[in-house]
Amino acid sequence: MKKIISLLLAVMLVVSLAACGGNAQTNEPGNTEGNKVAAPASALEILEKVWGTYTEDEKFPVVGGDSAYHAAQMDADENYMMPSAPGKFALTETDELTFKMLVPETEYSKLTDAATMTHMMNGNNFSCGVYRLAAADVDAFVTAMKAAVTGNQWMCGMPEALLIATIADEYVLVAWGIGDAMNPFETKFVSAYPEAKLVVDEAIAG
Repeated sequence: MKKIISLLLAVMLVVSLAACGGNAQTNEPGNTEGNKVAAPASALEILEKVWGTYTEDEKFPVVGGDSAYHAAQMDADENYMMPSAPGKFALTETDELTFKMLVPETEYSKLTDAATMTHMMNGNNFSCGVYRLAAADVDAFVTAMKAAVTGNQWMCGMPEALLIATIADEYVLVAWGIGDAMNPFETKFVSAYPEAKLVVDEAIAG
């Protein structure tokens, strides 16, 4: 009888462990135990989530997206007013993508989605872009963007810090600016996306 009870307990233990193992593989946001994190729906969603955590007193004037994005909004609504918020960046506007966001021409074809948010008065004070691309292209894109930002010849003031992060192996966030803008942004970004990996977090040498 004792052998039968021991056998039943052993079977129950195995079933219980199997169930725990199955639950550990759930693909929920924020799960960083070696399992894939669910990707956000869009690049714009990422910036809107972070910007949404700023209080009105903390916010500064920003412009998001590119001229094509805002032209489309104006075509749809003649009363459209450019908001002080992140915006979608049309991947057709490659000149603006390089001029405003420093994305090298070699990286254009890798991108499938993009959104941006820059300081309205001076992009060197704060600029941020989020880009979606295939996982196989993420590392090369990070390397290219780091080289582009750190090697840029700045005018109208120089940014102090560079932040590059990845989310769900599909999105790359690239932000640069002065400390007063970058420090709170990084804090809010990490709070909004604790599963993000900060792959570059350093000062920009003068």
